[in-house]
Amino acid sequence: MALLLFGKDPNTNGDDCPTVWVDSTSADLVLQGWKADEATEAECLAVGHIPGDEAVVRIPARMVPLIRKACDEAEQRAELR
Repeated sequence: MALLLFGKDPNTNGDDCPTVWVDSTSADLVLQGWKADEATEAECLAVGHIPGDEAVVRIPARMVPLIRKACDEAEQRAELR
């Protein structure tokens, strides 16, 4: 597996910040974000259970252009599989 980096949150220090990748093998998006606060997680739980191997994360809206590029890449890689 190799992760293709699409970018980090441009408004943070560049170290510990939300990040977007695409897995070059599976074409999955890989996102690093801030852990959701209790109120956000409670709203998500209203829709259903959050399994132990899943997490609710928050990605800043300013990262939408990076996520869009990553989605385009993931789509292209998935079509080639």
